[in-house]
Amino acid sequence: MTKDNPRAGIWLMIAATFVFAAQDGISRHLADTYNVFMIVMVRYWFILLVLMAVSRVRSGSLFGDARTTQPFFQFFRGIVLAVEILVTILSFTLLGLIEAHAIFAVYPLLIAALSGPVLKESVGWRRWAAIGVGFIGMLIILQPGVKVFSPLSLVSFAGALLFALYHLLTRMAAAKDSAETSFFWTAISGFIVMSAIGPFFWEPMLPEDQIWMAVLCVTGALGHYLLIKAYEMAQASVVQPFAFMQLVFVSFIGVLVFGEHLPFSTAFGAAVIVAAGLFTLWRENRARKAALRAKAQAGTTGT
Repeated sequence: MTKDNPRAGIWLMIAATFVFAAQDGISRHLADTYNVFMIVMVRYWFILLVLMAVSRVRSGSLFGDARTTQPFFQFFRGIVLAVEILVTILSFTLLGLIEAHAIFAVYPLLIAALSGPVLKESVGWRRWAAIGVGFIGMLIILQPGVKVFSPLSLVSFAGALLFALYHLLTRMAAAKDSAETSFFWTAISGFIVMSAIGPFFWEPMLPEDQIWMAVLCVTGALGHYLLIKAYEMAQASVVQPFAFMQLVFVSFIGVLVFGEHLPFSTAFGAAVIVAAGLFTLWRENRARKAALRAKAQAGTTGT
């Protein structure tokens, strides 16, 4: 689909962040009672079934979208995401939705910082300055109380680090595979790993929690669908800044549903992180446009 509808792309991204925020709230509710390994395992079962159905329609085969020349790399990339999901859901129960997400919001800056050593991209002083400001924002969040150097805070940061690594590995995989193939391998990897671990932690669920588990699975698939459609409607540089809306939605859910508090330090620190992330995205967009202009001018000169 042609990327020519920025307004629709933005609204789809906002809808996706709302669905993901609701998913995080349900994950925290279930993880307060049931083992996180079982919760994530059931999610992967559902997602793989959905993708197999989509692959059957698209390619005529249940595993048609799984064809790749780099299966071991794709499998490793999927494992990274599975571990990240486990760690992040655990952080919701340890820190609460608001504080965990405020720390997790640093992941775009981690992507920028790691793009140099991992992808061999040039990282200028402005980007490093934004990364530094973002980490200052994280310290503002962690400063009050005894959680400053607590492993509790490191759990959420570890989730952000793993998510940043997953994004970088996905960029590398995109050089040879389509988004559909990478997404399919994400589900396959998680399904295999969690099916090997999850059954050892199986717990019977109350009927009402079975309903919440079903809603969790549906929101997971719906959120990714909305995200894919957002990127189809508009350029990533247009819609990506609105991904930070998830922190806003999560804050409302944390306060209204779970009775969490939103300290000024957390709100201010999160605002600093978001501002640094938006600046990083703006710089990347500007550099990309400059490179395209230079390429166009070179082509014109060549002719």
